[in-house]
Amino acid sequence: MAMLGALLVASSPAVAEETVSFPSLDGPVTGAKPTMLRALLMKPDGPGPFPAIVALHGCGGLFRDGALVAREAAWAQLLTTHGYIVLFPDSFGPRDVTTDCEGRVRAWAERSYDAYGALRYLQAQSFVIGDRVGVMGWSHGGGTVIFAISPNSSARPADLPKGDFRAAVAFYPAWCSRLSTDWRPDIPFLLEIGAQDDSIQPAPCIERVEAARASGAPMQMKVYDGAVHDFDWPGDKPHTIASPSGRVAHYGVDEDAREDALIRVLAFFDSRLKP
Repeated sequence: MAMLGALLVASSPAVAEETVSFPSLDGPVTGAKPTMLRALLMKPDGPGPFPAIVALHGCGGLFRDGALVAREAAWAQLLTTHGYIVLFPDSFGPRDVTTDCEGRVRAWAERSYDAYGALRYLQAQSFVIGDRVGVMGWSHGGGTVIFAISPNSSARPADLPKGDFRAAVAFYPAWCSRLSTDWRPDIPFLLEIGAQDDSIQPAPCIERVEAARASGAPMQMKVYDGAVHDFDWPGDKPHTIASPSGRVAHYGVDEDAREDALIRVLAFFDSRLKP
């Protein structure tokens, strides 16, 4: 764990945190005014400009007992420590949803529009390097990533002022089986997934990435033997959850996989987002 400790402890600058608001781009979905999103913005001390990450929460929502959930908080600490702004849009609260593991707020619709609303917000800020913004997400949010970066994504605006997302990471994304078999993103992409994930089932995700990589798309993938869903959630002891249908799935941290993921994801973003 020495490398992990060095990543998280060495040179930890002060972090500014604030709540911001901006519109989703979901007008085509709602048929009315866009949803006004609330988001947690975290940035290192100093004027910047900094590269940035849009971070998309899982199906349990962004907050627990009024605080940012532990997984997202740990990633925010790592990324801000290493010079990134992190923006966490809350896709559930403004839509009066607390948790949503069934996909009522759809990854391929509302949430993809939220991701691009967040990108547009960041590109308008003087403290952000507007053409160096990445996106990452977990489970429900990971599913949002894979749909948002699709070449035919309906959520992508034609007039982004400083270009598209420059890099994307998805942890154990939901709904990979809904991706078309010719899914070939142009955006560099890293899949992080556990081989024993029986919550989202890894096979369709792995198959899509392997096929895209074989066709020349800028894909990377790490499959962790023995790891299950939420393997990067610090302190999350192994446990099971039964779905309404009675299907039981396993969850919990895998410390070795988590340490590797922290190092791997940071290196991936550094190589594509740092000037």
